[in-house]
Formats: sequence, structure tokens, C-alpha cells
Amino acid sequence: MRARRRRGEPRRLLLEAAHDVFIAKGYAGASTREIAERAGVSETLMFRYFGSKVGLFREALVAPFAAFVRSFNERWTASLDEGYDVEGLTRQFIGELFDLFRSHRGLVLMLWGADAQNESELAEAGVFDEAVEHLQTLVRIGTVAGERTGGYAEPSHDLLTRSTLSMVAGMAVFGHSFYGPTMPTRDEIVEALAIVSLRTHLPVGSDGGSIATWRTRGESGK
Repeated sequence: MRARRRRGEPRRLLLEAAHDVFIAKGYAGASTREIAERAGVSETLMFRYFGSKVGLFREALVAPFAAFVRSFNERWTASLDEGYDVEGLTRQFIGELFDLFRSHRGLVLMLWGADAQNESELAEAGVFDEAVEHLQTLVRIGTVAGERTGGYAEPSHDLLTRSTLSMVAGMAVFGHSFYGPTMPTRDEIVEALAIVSLRTHLPVGSDGGSIATWRTRGESGK
């Protein structure tokens, strides 16, 4: 007799299976039957949980992205009230963003191709719009950070932030086809991205040397 699963276990298994299958095969290539079989859960129960294939995709790929954005936005907003280390926050932000993009390559690639998929099931259900809305939050975070640290006049911050996000996404998605046979480590990639971002967004010393740690303490500049 099969042991009874803990409450919520089938849902977790379905989300894990959906995440893996969607990333491996894309939305169109993934089937709900394959996802259910991999999770060891019936398709009937899967549809009871998520309603549709679109609903499953939303929960498996878009929801974790949204959760990351909300969490980081809360931490970043709180840090403004206390003063923050821009270098440290930048490295943390890029590191977490890199990990998120790397673990959700499928979503990143679909977003890159969203403009060419206006008639797809995901586009019609507004899934791309939801993901882009969360991406816009990341853009706003970077834009405000640029305004608080100075060095560039708005609206340059917006475009600079978008360039950073796209750079992080690209470095996270590419594999050996881009890096060659010897892949750099995750930390090496994140550090390189952080250096580029800091040198692009923050003013440097008059001697052109390394970037100092910049601290913002609210509007008063204390």
C-alpha cells in the first residue's frame, strides 16, 4: 500500500517537475502528462491545483521570480532608511539576480523572445506582461539607486539599469557555447559583473583608481 503523502507534497512535486520540464523543453514542448508522470501525480490533481498548463507555468517559473523581486525590493527599501554600502548591495543584488536568471533560463529566454510570441498561449494569458512588470520593479530599484548615488542625470539611470539587467541575464543563461570549454565559477562571473556595474553607475575617484565604498544616508546626506 502506497504511503499517504504529506499535505502539500503533490503540489510541491508538480512545481519541481514543471520547473525542470519547462526549462528543458520550453512551454510548447512540455506536456502536462509528462510533468504529472515525472511528479508521480495524476493530471487530474494537477489541473485541480493549477487550473491549466498556463497556470502551472505561472506558478513554477513566474511566481519564484516575483517572490525574489518582492523580497529584494523590501530589503533594499529598508536599507535606504539606515544607510547602505552601495558596493555590498550591488554585489548582493547581482549575485542573487544571477542565481535567479540561471535557475530560470527558460523564463529568461521566453522573455527575450516575447515580442515575437504575441499570439502564443502565454502572451494571451498575460504571463509575459506579469514577468515584465516584475522586471520593471528591478529597473526602478536600479534607477533610484543611481539617482541616490549621483554621477549621471536621469533618464540615463533607466537605460543603464536595463543594460545591467540584460548583461546579468545573458551571462547567466549562456554556457560553454559562450564561455568556451573552461567555465568560470559563479563567483568569478558575479564579481566581473559587479565591477562592470559599479564602474558604469558610480563615479570614481579623481585618480581613476578603484571605486570607493559609497554610502547614502537618506535625503539629508548625513
